[in-house]
Amino acid sequence: MTGDSARSGSTYRERNSTADKALDILMMFDDQHLALSAADVARQLGVARSTAYRYLQSLVGTQFLEEADTGGYRLGSRVLELARLARRGLGLSEAARPVMRRLAADVGEVVLLTRLAGAAVICLEREDAAARAVRISYERGEVLPINAGAAAHVLLAWLPQEQIDAVLAGVRFPAFTERTLTTKRDLARRLTETRKLGYAASRGELDPDVLGVAAPIRDENDAVVAAVSIAGVSARVPDSRLPALAEAVRDAATEISATLALRG
Repeated sequence: MTGDSARSGSTYRERNSTADKALDILMMFDDQHLALSAADVARQLGVARSTAYRYLQSLVGTQFLEEADTGGYRLGSRVLELARLARRGLGLSEAARPVMRRLAADVGEVVLLTRLAGAAVICLEREDAAARAVRISYERGEVLPINAGAAAHVLLAWLPQEQIDAVLAGVRFPAFTERTLTTKRDLARRLTETRKLGYAASRGELDPDVLGVAAPIRDENDAVVAAVSIAGVSARVPDSRLPALAEAVRDAATEISATLALRG
């Protein structure tokens, strides 16, 4: 079963539907439309003004939009932060992709490059294993939750505690499967375990049938800036195979980190 089939009809799919509307609103901005009103958004989305206002207020709450002096809405500070991260991510992708391709070929699974953006995880790059007919659905640009999956645990684990607290402030912990971590206490235990092992492994936390193994990528200052992870269909990855996958993904993360350090 792929990630798409696992998520269809779930809370995660509903969240994506709302996210699609938010992205539609953000894409309405251009050089001729630096501010938008609720009426503008309602007309272009084909929804009631009250519905458009609800979407807009959600984007204001996450700082993707802010209220303009004219009474409309303009792009907010979070957009500038993502643009900064995207510029930094260009060099990261160039350093990571050759290593990711080799890793995907070696382990026969999908390999992902992710990084933290606010209180979410963004998939920057993906490399497929050509020999696999079953596909994992995570794609470039996909926004993933902070409380589920190996990559999220790696990206949080080595942050200072005050930064972890800031990222998680106000974050709800939805349950995507029965294995999802739904409390800060459970997540804190997982982060401690991740730091001890040097990698994270998750089975069925975001999608019931997907296993992930992730390791941290560090910059020249030894700060964790991204995660490289293996994503596979859980049924074909027995526990006995996990140590080999963990070693492979840690080696890949070390190689990417070394490249970043040389460029830094």
